[in-house]
Amino acid sequence: MQKLFGPGGEKEVTRAIVSEFAREFDEYIESDCVIVGAGPAGLTAGRILAQQGVKTLIIERNNYLGGGFWIGGYLMNKVTVRAPAQKALDVIGVPYTEVAGGIYVADGPHACSKLIAAACDAGVKVLNMTSVDDVVLREGNRVAGVVINWTAVQALPRQISCVDPVALEAKVVIDGTGHDACVVKALEKRGLIETVGYGAMWVEQSEDQVVERTGQVHPGLVAAGMAVSTVYGLPRMGPTFGSMLLSGEKAAEAVLAILQKSEATATTA
Repeated sequence: MQKLFGPGGEKEVTRAIVSEFAREFDEYIESDCVIVGAGPAGLTAGRILAQQGVKTLIIERNNYLGGGFWIGGYLMNKVTVRAPAQKALDVIGVPYTEVAGGIYVADGPHACSKLIAAACDAGVKVLNMTSVDDVVLREGNRVAGVVINWTAVQALPRQISCVDPVALEAKVVIDGTGHDACVVKALEKRGLIETVGYGAMWVEQSEDQVVERTGQVHPGLVAAGMAVSTVYGLPRMGPTFGSMLLSGEKAAEAVLAILQKSEATATTA
C-alpha cells in the first residue's frame, strides 16, 4: 500500500505538542498586554493591539473562544448588532442582514469564527482552559500581570487541589470576562476597587453606557465589555453584541494610550 502521510509516530507527535507549547508559553510569560476573556470585546481588542505591534496574549477559561457570540440569545445562533456596530463586522468580513431599522443580524458561528480568525491572524496568542486566580501588583498597587491556573484544577476536591498557580507579567491587563469581571473582582477582594454589579436589562441605555465607560478602572487595568457594566452598575443588554465589539475597540485605544505614556515616561526618566 502506498503511504499517503509522511514519517512520524506517537512520540514525534507528543514531542511536537510539548516543545511548541513550552516555547510559546515561555515567550509570553511577559507580554505588553494580557486580555482575560476571549469574548467579542477581548478578541476585538486583541486584534487591534496585535495589528499595532503590541505583544498580546488572551486568556480564556473555557475550551472554546467567542463567549456568547457563538449562540446568540436563547440558544438561537443568530447574533444582533445595532448601528453603527455593523461597521465592526465589515472590518472582519462578516455578512449580515438588516432586519429592522438599524438592527443587523449575522450567523453566530460564522461571525464568531471570523472574529477568532481575525485576532489570530493579527498575531494574538491564546491560552484556553486557563483561569485567573489573582493579580500581580507592583508599586502603587498597579496591576502588572495575572496569576493563572488550569481551569480543570477548580473541579478537583479541595483536599487534593493544592496545585500552585503561576504568574504572567504584562504592562497592561484587560478584563473582558463579562458579568463576572474576574480581574476586577480580584482587586475588590483586596480592597483596591469597589464594584456596583450590573443592573437589569435595558438595551437602549446599556450599550451606549458600556462603550462610554470603557477604559482604565485601576492603574494597569482596563475594563471592557460587560465587565464595565459590573464595575459601574450599568444595565445589561442581553443578546445584542454591538457594544461588545465597540467596547473592544475602545479598550484597545486605552491600552495603546497607557503604553505610549509609559514609554514616554521611561524615555524621559
